[in-house]
Amino acid sequence: MDLKFLFSTLLITPFFLITFHSNAETSTYIIHMNKSLFPQIFMTHNDWFKSTIHSLKSKTLLDDPDQHAQKKLLYTYDNAMYGFSALLTSNELETLKNIDGFVAAYQDRTATIDTTHTFEFLSLDSPNGLWHASNFGDDIVVGVIDSGVWPESQSFKDDGMTKKIPNKWKGTCQIGQEFNASMCNFKLIGARYFNKGVIASNPNVTISMNSARDNIGHGTHTSSTVAGNYVNGASYFGYAKGIARGIAPKAKIAMYKVIWQEGRFASDVLAGMDQAIIDGVDVISISMGFDDTPLFEDPIAIASFAAMEKGIVVSSSAGNAGPQLGTLHNGIPWLITAAAGTIDRTFGTLVLGNGQNIIGWTLFPANAIVENLPLVYNNTVSSCNSVELLSQLNKQVIILCDESMSNSNTNSVFEQIRVVAATSMFGAVFISDNPGLIDTRLLYSPSIVIKPKDAEYVINYAKSIKNPTASIKFQQTFVGTKPAPAAAHYSSRGPSHYFPWILKPDIMAPGSRVLAAYIPTRPSARIGTNVYLSSDYTFMSGTSMSCPHVSGVVALLKSAHPQWSVAAIRSSLITTASPLDNTQNPIRDNGYPSQYASPLAIGAGEIDPNRAMNPGLIYDATPQDYVNFLCGLKFTKNQILTITRSNSYDCENPSLDLNYPSFIALYSNKTRSMVHKFKRTVTNVGDGSATYRAKLTYPKGSVVKVSPDILNFSYINEKRSYYINIKYVMYKNENVSFGDLVWIEDGGTHTVRSPIVIAPSGII
Repeated sequence: MDLKFLFSTLLITPFFLITFHSNAETSTYIIHMNKSLFPQIFMTHNDWFKSTIHSLKSKTLLDDPDQHAQKKLLYTYDNAMYGFSALLTSNELETLKNIDGFVAAYQDRTATIDTTHTFEFLSLDSPNGLWHASNFGDDIVVGVIDSGVWPESQSFKDDGMTKKIPNKWKGTCQIGQEFNASMCNFKLIGARYFNKGVIASNPNVTISMNSARDNIGHGTHTSSTVAGNYVNGASYFGYAKGIARGIAPKAKIAMYKVIWQEGRFASDVLAGMDQAIIDGVDVISISMGFDDTPLFEDPIAIASFAAMEKGIVVSSSAGNAGPQLGTLHNGIPWLITAAAGTIDRTFGTLVLGNGQNIIGWTLFPANAIVENLPLVYNNTVSSCNSVELLSQLNKQVIILCDESMSNSNTNSVFEQIRVVAATSMFGAVFISDNPGLIDTRLLYSPSIVIKPKDAEYVINYAKSIKNPTASIKFQQTFVGTKPAPAAAHYSSRGPSHYFPWILKPDIMAPGSRVLAAYIPTRPSARIGTNVYLSSDYTFMSGTSMSCPHVSGVVALLKSAHPQWSVAAIRSSLITTASPLDNTQNPIRDNGYPSQYASPLAIGAGEIDPNRAMNPGLIYDATPQDYVNFLCGLKFTKNQILTITRSNSYDCENPSLDLNYPSFIALYSNKTRSMVHKFKRTVTNVGDGSATYRAKLTYPKGSVVKVSPDILNFSYINEKRSYYINIKYVMYKNENVSFGDLVWIEDGGTHTVRSPIVIAPSGII
């Protein structure tokens, strides 16, 4: 079986080819216009764009020009970008390019969409932590760009919420199919939907749920993760039972549905983000991305720049194309890019007849009675690759399946699971540490997975006595398992194809087996081959799940530090993240089991919300700083204008050295050496005067110097600059090496850490 294909179907964020959609003669285009050339004869930009469509000469022009314009024009944009999207023929597009005010045009694209315990795993329940300092995110509005919401879920009730709507809020609860205004409340304060791009790509399409109601489940899960209310007794068929709550449980949610069963398009994503900015959200959470898309054509990059200018923090997912390097999307300099990690929780026990308990993994959705049954292990049947062979066994046994006993190259634990389920065996034990298995809800027969290191004992027991027996215990939950977190194998790795000079992802957050709200109209589990079950709460895995964890922490930080800029908040998350797991060893990479996790997999490390509240020093940046970076990339004037929407920025100081709280240096594969110099400026946000001293851990094969290596601050918000020089000669056969720079406060509690990565330019 093709495991890569299987992983892509089992992970929560399904993959679709990026294609351009068109009718026989038309395609949907996103058109950027120059706002400074707005003709004063028009009252609004919408009037200008409609008139522009009117002016296009085409053989397909309808008799009624008003009807023609309405059909052609999909959306107008004035916040996320400046321009419109429209259905155009190639001839109309060429005519449009000659109109005054035209900047750029490109075809619509499709996007890839990428809890009861995670708040404890992140230590948010500390009495002196960020939860209490931020009043749990009270009155912060999180705009979720996703597949909609199931408003009846208990996670969206408004019990205990502040019974008022923030004065800044301009949004609404849009009426649609099976959705009315009364479904919004003081928790779910807004819900809108955008599907004109979907319809334009296929005019004959029938929208299955033409409203903000979620009929996929993705948006309900992500929105409840970021800011779901308290729900007693939430569980997945008895697993992970407890009080569910979002990371910012008192924050308010606004849903912008742009993901549809019928498709997901850039024009709709832009419209949703544009509206979120207008409505007055504080945070945007977007668990999707556009692969292989230049920065100046990426709707998330374009819209998030506008959001950043207004102080709105955008949190995004890195993608699920790992563990290969250079697979990341959303490596955009002015937003936060989240990688996915595991958490310290597992489920189920294998109990041997000698009383030995082995904690394994199962999510079989029933409390099946698999007690004191014969444990079968032999060379004939334990390859578990033949339905016919297993069918000859007595069903009232537990079969121990050993993948290593199979001579078939196509056999795997996934195939074994399928074969055993088809035989109706009373119980089964599978041996695997395949991360693609434990990040799914695949077990649909009464069975459990154990790790190879535990399997040796079980096999010896089964072979050492005449009548071995075993039991499987279901609906058990164990927390504190070690080591955790680890970088999830599926989480996309950096660097970014289009801007590798910024280290991405930024940070890692829980993404594997996250429990959150779900919709009752889609199956959450199955028993056997044809019995499907629904659940109000379900487990999902993916960077789609790590993103809302970060979004929730951002909401808390916005509440605790309303004056901080977008860059300041991102900096606080990066410089306080932990590179260690719960054994106090470096985080490992589930994609590369023999290696410690590179910052290209985990960024600066696992997010630490409580430390982020008081980072000591921050690396700040202005919109002009980002424009300087674009200028350093040698973007054209029009390419920059598509992102900034304004001519007020200049290119007088182009620079690839953005004031970012991390470092990545690329060397040529030909020379295998390089010298790189960075300049950074830090701002003191501590308690007052302070002295910081530099501590360096060199990447292998390098010499790193920082100057000055002592920073003295006299007052809050004082700035100090320093330089860091990296000299590198290729270390043996290392492709990527990494270390860090840590500023340590004298006599204080602050340590400010920045990862350093050295990599060959050829990895992207």
